[in-house]
Amino acid sequence: MKILILNCGSSSIKYQLIDMGINEHSLIAKGIVERIGLGRADLTQSAKDKEKLTVSKHIANHEQGVQWVLEYLTHPQYGVIGSVGEISAAGHRVAHGGEMFKTSVRITPDAMKELRKTVTLAPLHNPANIKGIEAIAEVLPNVPQAAVFDTSFHQTMPDCAYMYAIPFEYYEKRRIRRYGFHGTSHKYVAHKAAEFYGMPLENTKIISCHLGNGASIAAISGGYSIDTSMGYTPIEGLVMGTRCGDLDLGAVFDIMKSEGLSADEASDLFNRRSGLQGVSGLSSDMRDLNTAALNGNDRARLALDMFVYRVKKYIGAYAAAMNGADIILFTGGIGENDFGVRARVCEGLSYMGAEIDKERNEGACGIDIDLTAAASRVKICALTTNEELVIAQDTFSLCQSE
Repeated sequence: MKILILNCGSSSIKYQLIDMGINEHSLIAKGIVERIGLGRADLTQSAKDKEKLTVSKHIANHEQGVQWVLEYLTHPQYGVIGSVGEISAAGHRVAHGGEMFKTSVRITPDAMKELRKTVTLAPLHNPANIKGIEAIAEVLPNVPQAAVFDTSFHQTMPDCAYMYAIPFEYYEKRRIRRYGFHGTSHKYVAHKAAEFYGMPLENTKIISCHLGNGASIAAISGGYSIDTSMGYTPIEGLVMGTRCGDLDLGAVFDIMKSEGLSADEASDLFNRRSGLQGVSGLSSDMRDLNTAALNGNDRARLALDMFVYRVKKYIGAYAAAMNGADIILFTGGIGENDFGVRARVCEGLSYMGAEIDKERNEGACGIDIDLTAAASRVKICALTTNEELVIAQDTFSLCQSE
């Protein structure tokens, strides 16, 4: 079964075409359409045994973007399938499922009605995700679709972990609570870690560190999320590329008042101009900050120190929440590739029996690797994540069961 996976942003479409079987899968092609509705759009596509493709033209909306993707998936020179009829299903990454979607779902008129209610929870992400679903419905009306939610994996958190200490009426009226994100990644690497070490997932305590431009940590006990660092929105928790992470609300009110900021302006400040970018004044990219810090840039050094400290603090908190940990795993762009960050995060965790093998860690990038020191009671590893595969697996299961 060939499944088209879409991750739609406000002006972009990331896509993969995956051939799914019951016991195996293979990536056929992947690509991205950028700058939709912003003048000339760019499409980049790569596939095994095919020349990498980069083309540009005006694309007004997501429907045209999907048509463009299908054009090049079936292209005589660059394409990988003979016709769109070979696509059996489409799976979509949806940022926020609220409390309505505790699992991935097959797209139906009723599901779409409920999905539109989640827009207020993720106004920057869910409208674009919905556009992708609607575009497929227009271009490939007979192809079944599924939605896979970043938040659904964390729906197993207990109420003491997900509730905020504000008047309860705001939960009742507006469902203000912690939801968590990166759920597909945390789910995938947790299963992968248990298999990697030959441990039964149902008896394993895992601290999963998804570290990238967006970053979160999850406490996973017995395969279930019991806590995670992101909250009602992805802004809470760790220091991120441009997001501030945990911040005293009193500081927010003071900045808004003194600077005369509207709610939208404050949201832009704390979501897009804070984090590593805001502290360093230089870049949101960890690679740039590492270079600058080595060259004596003190604000780059400070940004790195803050990032590492916050990760370490959450690891300690989640070890306490689970009464220990069996595995600490690193994933995401930084977690998989920045061995310096991994080493610094693991410094000082010997109190919980976690020690990293510094020699094995040094230079290890973009691979699945055990980083556990000989004396360590806790396993430490770096694992590559694959959120698109989780979407494909859930889509495959949902469409097979219908």
